[in-house]
Amino acid sequence: MKKHYLALFLIVITVTAFGQSNFYKLSLGGGVGGTYSFTDVQKGGFALGYVGNLDYHFSPFITAGIELQKGTLKGGGNGGNTPDEHGRVFTNSYMAYNVNFKFRAGEITDFYYSDFLNYTKGFYLGTGVGMINNSVKNIASKAAIDGNGNPYTYNFPLADKKSNMVVPINIGIDFYFPDGWGDVRYVFNVNYQANWTFGEGLDGYDDTKTIRRNVGSAPDIYNFLSVGFKYTFGPKGLTGKSIR
Repeated sequence: MKKHYLALFLIVITVTAFGQSNFYKLSLGGGVGGTYSFTDVQKGGFALGYVGNLDYHFSPFITAGIELQKGTLKGGGNGGNTPDEHGRVFTNSYMAYNVNFKFRAGEITDFYYSDFLNYTKGFYLGTGVGMINNSVKNIASKAAIDGNGNPYTYNFPLADKKSNMVVPINIGIDFYFPDGWGDVRYVFNVNYQANWTFGEGLDGYDDTKTIRRNVGSAPDIYNFLSVGFKYTFGPKGLTGKSIR
């Protein structure tokens, strides 16, 4: 009888051990990508941005982290290289930072028995809050704005050196690669981020308190599409799911 209990105990231990694995609780990464602005200057432009992030892993698929961005935002006609129909153009050399939270599909899907779910277990949604420091250059302080072509000049109120609150919305996917010991150490990442800013610093024009207040009533937004790599390290946690 004792042998039967011992055998049953060993089976339970084996099954439990099989269903658990370790994961690293920290990851450090960086990436590069393109930005595009949606501001009071109606025609946005493409530019370059860089990103770095440090994340804490509550599980293999739930993280909280800090992110630093540095890049360029452009707006105006001809992809931000010439003034728009109101004579406005800008180039913003910005720096942004935020704290964020991401939730990945693998936390709730049973991906062991489906190739599709296994390939998409790293798909995530996330949001956070942060600040953006704007440094706007190549900005037009005076321009003809009459749509009927009347020859008068409007003095644009400027906000070329402002910091604004920003709320990022992230959609992306992580692809996991193990090292020689079978631990996931390397992550390839594709991320699309839409950033809602509160204030008029993104394009440098502050028309919200003038006769053209309807132009500046909507939040300024910029998008950032990036690819990057992450390296996992630090203490290990125990999970009932494996990301290998």
